[in-house]
Amino acid sequence: MGPVATDDRSTLHDPPSAPTSRRARRRMTGKQRREQLLDIGRTLFADRGFEGTSVEEIAAKAGVSKPVVYEHFGGKEGLYAVVVDREMRRLLDMVTSALTAGHPRELLEQAAFALLDYIDTFTDGFRILVRDSPVASTTGTFASLISDIATQVEDILGLEFKARGFDAKLAPLYAQALVGMVALTGQWWLNAKKPKKADVAAHLVNLAWHGLDGLEPKPRLVGHRKS
Repeated sequence: MGPVATDDRSTLHDPPSAPTSRRARRRMTGKQRREQLLDIGRTLFADRGFEGTSVEEIAAKAGVSKPVVYEHFGGKEGLYAVVVDREMRRLLDMVTSALTAGHPRELLEQAAFALLDYIDTFTDGFRILVRDSPVASTTGTFASLISDIATQVEDILGLEFKARGFDAKLAPLYAQALVGMVALTGQWWLNAKKPKKADVAAHLVNLAWHGLDGLEPKPRLVGHRKS
């Protein structure tokens, strides 16, 4: 009876044990870990809100322990405050940089498009901003951000009021009304997602520019942007 064949591949051909996990997963730098935690926190806060999100879940999704979150942000409140502050600055920058036209009607279009662009592109951020903030941020609240934008619109309206012989002291009132109208419509459009962005902008400007008495049945955009 010949020798019984044996399968020695497991012992003869297996490579020596190697630190596979160390090769596959490189250690993040402190900056990279901070950005990762911010991205994860932003997604969770948008989906579940501040109260519905826990440090345990943030840490689990990042593949780290809870102390790592505390080390970077001091807790959930600190992480949330940074997320809110970043989003507020991003929205304010988008709106203010969009206001480049000379004609007031086109400026209205640009402001409307800027807010709708932010909602469309940074949906998670907008969902976070329109919630009631449970912690203080360096920029304040969504209402204070809208007020900041309105202040810039106020300067534009003030010049236009003077040129037309209107009372320039009323410019702040009209600025708050215009910006608030666009912001609230944006909240509605976030969920409705119709009509198209350009149509929403056109109808907002239609109401702001003409008033109810002079509404155009099919408003048009006068600026260069059409979508």
